[in-house]
Amino acid sequence: MVRSHRFNRFNQLWPFLLLAAPGILYFLIFHYVPMWGLVLAFKDYSPFIGMIKSPWVGLEHFTNFFSTDNFFVLLRNTLMISLLSLIIYFPFTILLSIMLNELRLKMFRRISQTIVYLPHFLSWVVIYGITISFFGPSGVINYYLEQWFDTTALFLVSNDWFRPLIIFQAIWKDAGWGTIIFLAALAGVNPELYEAAKVDGANRFHNIWHITLPGIKSTIVILLLLRLGSSLDSNFMQIFLMTNSLNLDVSNVFDLFVYQTGLQQFNYSFAITVGMFKSVVSLILVVVANYLARWMGEDGIF
Repeated sequence: MVRSHRFNRFNQLWPFLLLAAPGILYFLIFHYVPMWGLVLAFKDYSPFIGMIKSPWVGLEHFTNFFSTDNFFVLLRNTLMISLLSLIIYFPFTILLSIMLNELRLKMFRRISQTIVYLPHFLSWVVIYGITISFFGPSGVINYYLEQWFDTTALFLVSNDWFRPLIIFQAIWKDAGWGTIIFLAALAGVNPELYEAAKVDGANRFHNIWHITLPGIKSTIVILLLLRLGSSLDSNFMQIFLMTNSLNLDVSNVFDLFVYQTGLQQFNYSFAITVGMFKSVVSLILVVVANYLARWMGEDGIF
């Protein structure tokens, strides 16, 4: 009887399981199977003798990593960029979504959405080229600074300007693309609430504060949790292109350190150690933030 029930249940669900199969295979092949490589963080790996025969060193790589002078510099730089992204980039995406949603002319709204989406499809190499055109020594901004104030600024080689430029690039490139989920959530807000608020004399700002933001609060919380999970991940290509020897004090982050250690110095085990540390810390942040979200009455991600 139980087998018959399970068989009937499978007959009902097999089309959905078939649709989900490519996604399941993707995560199995590219996310779960590679986790076997984490064992290299506890070995002195050499590609000439292989993973299995490489000698076991236990927590030696972790001890060396935490005791190095670079650790606190890498942690500070990575957390600063992530914190600025949470404080500036994430709220800006919400603000941009609300601004697009408030546009009344549908044609103008669609044109505006298309314009803010387009930079997402440009590569970071192109973005870096545009940045040089504006902020480089011979760029547009320095040209007018020299014409108007008889001075120039070294934006691309300055420690003070590195983080603002990184956040500015991220906003210009991906803020528009990040509005897609928020706009979908805004479409689900009951329009009758706005009609009732209009009868009560509420203006547009009151509608945004008392109806729009509470209506997408659960979406904001979930996306914030997911963003915390990647708080120690920097956009490697962006950082790599913007880094030079003169701004290395603020641009040297974990991802760049992994690239230099693993691919340039061929110290694969040490690079995997750094990556594993990032993953563990990100998991802890997500679990804690999810617990706090559920404690405050919001829906978490698990």
